[in-house]
Amino acid sequence: MKILYGGLTYAHDFLIKGAMKRLGYEVEPLPTPDNEALKVGKEYCNKGQCNPTYYTVGNLVKTLKEKREKGEKDVEKNYVFVTAGACGPCRFGMYEMEYRKAVRDAGFPNFKILTFEQSSAVLEEMGEAGIRFDKDFFLSLMKAVFLGDLINDLYYKTKPYEVIPNSVDEWKEKALNMLYETLRKGKSILKTLRVIKKELDKVKVNYFQPKPKVKITGEFFAQTTEGDGNYRMARWLIEEGAEPIVEPVATWIEYLIYEKILDEKEKSFKNRKKAFKNILLLKALNAYVRGLYNLYRFALGNKPDPLKSQKKIAEYAHRYYNVRLSGGEGHMEVGKHIYMIKHKKAHMVISVKPFGCMPSTQSDGVQSKVVEDLGGSLFVAVETSGDAEANAKSRVLMKLYEARMRAIEEYENAKRKLGITDRDIEIAMERKKKLTSAGTKLPHKYVSTAANALLLVK
Repeated sequence: MKILYGGLTYAHDFLIKGAMKRLGYEVEPLPTPDNEALKVGKEYCNKGQCNPTYYTVGNLVKTLKEKREKGEKDVEKNYVFVTAGACGPCRFGMYEMEYRKAVRDAGFPNFKILTFEQSSAVLEEMGEAGIRFDKDFFLSLMKAVFLGDLINDLYYKTKPYEVIPNSVDEWKEKALNMLYETLRKGKSILKTLRVIKKELDKVKVNYFQPKPKVKITGEFFAQTTEGDGNYRMARWLIEEGAEPIVEPVATWIEYLIYEKILDEKEKSFKNRKKAFKNILLLKALNAYVRGLYNLYRFALGNKPDPLKSQKKIAEYAHRYYNVRLSGGEGHMEVGKHIYMIKHKKAHMVISVKPFGCMPSTQSDGVQSKVVEDLGGSLFVAVETSGDAEANAKSRVLMKLYEARMRAIEEYENAKRKLGITDRDIEIAMERKKKLTSAGTKLPHKYVSTAANALLLVK
């Protein structure tokens, strides 16, 4: 039986396939959801769902139909779909129900939908499907996700500055293929990452181009997908002369752990000993997550950004958004906005969400106050609906122009303050190879990459 899955970026889905193959599973990632999948989702799902439901459910139904049309027999017996399950105020809690309804109405009444939920019924179903839902499964999955995060981070840091067109894309493809084989064969990940770092060092870049850094946040699917679900936002920003900053999936994992720790603290008045034990275990798990992520970062020269402190994000957001309000990204949209501006990580923040996303809309309600308190940060909220792409992007472009002016002003001011001329930069680029290497970790004093690169000129 082959396992179908998907919903993250291409890098994540591809590496997960390699990790699962080592465990003996036959897996197949679904294609990136497109607007055709959205149409199929709207046809088979209930009305009033959020776009991620329509995109992901429609993507599964579309794939199953294509397999049947190509002559594959017993699609229901030969495939099973595995996804995450949830509950709470967000409509994400209804995804599983929508998946089951859609595949049934599409002519696949016996098709299995399995979710990551700790219930005996689900575990029994997984056993029937041949899935060992154990520590090795989760550890392999986590490693693949972290590696996908780091490769994406490096890609978006370097793609806007490449000298030879598509050289960074070629590096990314090569890196993913190397990691895929490493995960599939169970070889040393650290050794492979060091080789990938050396390959990145060979890629030529010109960092002395003042470009605005734009943080993409928002609802999980909308900020993560690379397709029509967010109008291919990250790629488009590069085309518009910006450097996008995408959020690692590891942030979401840490957020879930942080929320669980808060839950246990609230339960401590009932059973202090049990709550204390659970909190220690959760903190140990969080330390392991951060330790593994940082170990992989170290092998890549520490060029990828470290994970943000969940405690710091919550502290920043607390004044504006109750951190105990669950659903969606919770307080993180507010907290990450403040974090990116206070720590000089971005000139502009975009919050991307499906139309009518309740948790994200709640956080949007206080963002105007956040902008005011931050002294006029550049923030724009974009709702996606599968259409109105030109309208959404035009709204982003208005703020992006301001961000571009800020990046240029910052760069010119840094040049004057450091006493650096254009000729100094030309000479330094000829003499210092690290200034033109994509693998170089730049110091961090300013927001823009170009301004920070000036610190290495003299």
